[in-house]
Amino acid sequence: MSEIMMSVSSLNTKIKSLLEATFMHTLVEGEVASVTYHTSGHLYFSIKDDKSSIKCVMWRSSVVRMKFRIEKGMHIVVEGSVSVYTPRGEYQFQTVRIEPYGQGALALAYEQLKKKLKQKGYFDAERKKAIPKHIQKIVLVTAKESAALHDMLKIIQQRWALLDVVIVDTLVQGDEASFQIARSLHYADTLGADVVVVGRGGGSAEDLWSFNEERIADAIFHMQTPVVSAVGHEVDVLISDFVADLRAPTPSAAMEMILPDSRELLYMLNELNERYHYTIAQKLQQLIQNLKHIEALVLRSSPTRKLQEITIQFIRLENEFKRVMAYKLEHYESIIPTLVKQYHHTITFVLEKKLQNLMFMEQKIVTNNPKLQCRDGWAKTSVEGKIVTLSELKINQKFILEDAFAKIEALCLNKI
Repeated sequence: MSEIMMSVSSLNTKIKSLLEATFMHTLVEGEVASVTYHTSGHLYFSIKDDKSSIKCVMWRSSVVRMKFRIEKGMHIVVEGSVSVYTPRGEYQFQTVRIEPYGQGALALAYEQLKKKLKQKGYFDAERKKAIPKHIQKIVLVTAKESAALHDMLKIIQQRWALLDVVIVDTLVQGDEASFQIARSLHYADTLGADVVVVGRGGGSAEDLWSFNEERIADAIFHMQTPVVSAVGHEVDVLISDFVADLRAPTPSAAMEMILPDSRELLYMLNELNERYHYTIAQKLQQLIQNLKHIEALVLRSSPTRKLQEITIQFIRLENEFKRVMAYKLEHYESIIPTLVKQYHHTITFVLEKKLQNLMFMEQKIVTNNPKLQCRDGWAKTSVEGKIVTLSELKINQKFILEDAFAKIEALCLNKI
């Protein structure tokens, strides 16, 4: 029996050729046993059933197209081919697409993102901004050639034609749509509008998927301007609807929800005008009745008679005043001579008294004048400012003699 001998490398190479040629575009279902999202962007994981497992890899170029993240324990279906790493003789399943088993990938991605954003508080009612009642400026973020824009502009023209409308053109479908929509929302937030409406018309789940992207949710969440999400039809509920401050079932419905109807306002103004005229007429009628009642009271009170009575009373008081004043004047005229006489007598008495006091003071001043206190021939003797007696003086000692009128310096020549 002849045997063909080959090297390890040759064997691995033949196995590689055989496996990769046999297992191309293969679908495999199983449970995720382990998963690693590498920093390089590649995805390494393994799947298993109740008897065995297989290692799998998905390169970055395929990972970026996935709408959801796989997790340990998830039941999935992978599509790809078997590849062999010949240096180590190992094989793995090279994956190009992953789908959740029995469930669409978009549906799973939708639920995963919805759960994540809800935990972050993106859907909380208390953070939602109120839509202004009186809107003067609005920004529409949508495709400029879309039917949705046409419908919104039509409703605006019908309901509130005075509105200032700014259109921000953007892609609303495709791989680049979410980037453009997020950028357009950031720009719209700088335009000073009262409200921003973002949306598009109906379509498939794939067509509307851009509004389920996390970057759109982030853009809406961080906007300062109130945002209305108006995407698809009423049955289409997207992530943007949960994050926005108001969800509208369609673009047209969004305009009807946030804009007043000019015809309804005109009807309301007309009704208010009628109610105003009716109320004014009622008030005038009531005032007329009150005026008539007051007029009757005035007539019954006879203000002319009251005025006559007051006039008579005034004349009486005037006469009484004149009589009292005449009596007072006559009384004061009679006592004036007596008062004048008393005045002159009092003045004369006071002057005499003051004159006597003056003479007394003059006499007292003369009496108390120190210059007149000394008798003639007498003088004060002092030495160096100190008063001394004559007996205290010494021969040839200088001294001062001082009376009331003179002061001399003397010398003691002899003592007798």
